[in-house]
Amino acid sequence: MSKVLCFGELLLRLPPANAGEWLRTNQMPVFVGGAELNVATALATWHIPVKYCTALPDNIISKDIKAYLDHKNIDTSPIIYSGERIGLYYLKEGADMKSEENVFDRKYSSFSTLSTGLVDWDKILQDVSWFHFSAIAPAVSASAAALCKEALEAASKKNITISVDLNHRSLLWKYGEDPKDVMPDLVKYCNVIMGNIWSANTLLGIPIDEKIHQNKSQENYLYQATETSDHIFKKFSTCNWVANTFRFDGKEHAIEYYAVLNTKNEQAVSPVFKTTKVVDKVGSGDCFMAGLIYGILSSHQPKSIIGFAAAAAFGKLQEKGDATKNSIHQIEKN
Repeated sequence: MSKVLCFGELLLRLPPANAGEWLRTNQMPVFVGGAELNVATALATWHIPVKYCTALPDNIISKDIKAYLDHKNIDTSPIIYSGERIGLYYLKEGADMKSEENVFDRKYSSFSTLSTGLVDWDKILQDVSWFHFSAIAPAVSASAAALCKEALEAASKKNITISVDLNHRSLLWKYGEDPKDVMPDLVKYCNVIMGNIWSANTLLGIPIDEKIHQNKSQENYLYQATETSDHIFKKFSTCNWVANTFRFDGKEHAIEYYAVLNTKNEQAVSPVFKTTKVVDKVGSGDCFMAGLIYGILSSHQPKSIIGFAAAAAFGKLQEKGDATKNSIHQIEKN
């Protein structure tokens, strides 16, 4: 059976306890993650054959990580061993990835310094039918952006389905390029585009109603999702699916979450999920992306695809760690 290839930077997350408690106890957990790896982990949990490509230094820590991923039934054969360090980030438990308290420590990581011309894409892609990356990968460095371009060209020549998550990190894109000057040249290869109406504006220059928050009705947001999708379809002829997520944090820590999937002919909307309990916000969007891939690969109808993806993302909010452990059965019960 052909595989899904997820390509991006592996990160180790260190979540310091509040008020400096981690210093007094001399303890801090470590979570293995990174947007694309979180997608790969979810797909492997749902028994979808998956490969993961990143760059890691050739040391004992990387060997431990490889064994950890192998145990999760992720094919680690595409990993390139080069460079000198693994990227890190520090984020307090329960905080959002977009929080100003998020501290990245990934400069000069193995992934960010990997050059083009070194990866044997023909070999890596020989048993692959789907290639996935996120907007975080090209945001890391100019060389990482060039590597994404190289990978996408190779995948496109093999008629491999390509997906992208338009996750925007304002703490990245520090190498002198505006994302609007980089991302469109990568997204033009993509068949499936996931994100939200705001990231599409920031990363691709897709127009958005600046007064959209004045009328906070679901009907208004869904209309904007269709407008955004139509602009994307016109700008990127290879795209057939556009998914947008909506998560609103309200009073007393209440969260409302739903998602919408647009094709060129229809719009499908997920149920609305609500909760006041959030264990960990990290990886929820990645879990949604994995659900989207799972549904499309399984040839489900748009309503079923978006319903499962949204339920998977919502369920991840109640899980500790970067990637979901929920089974398909558990997600379908949401």
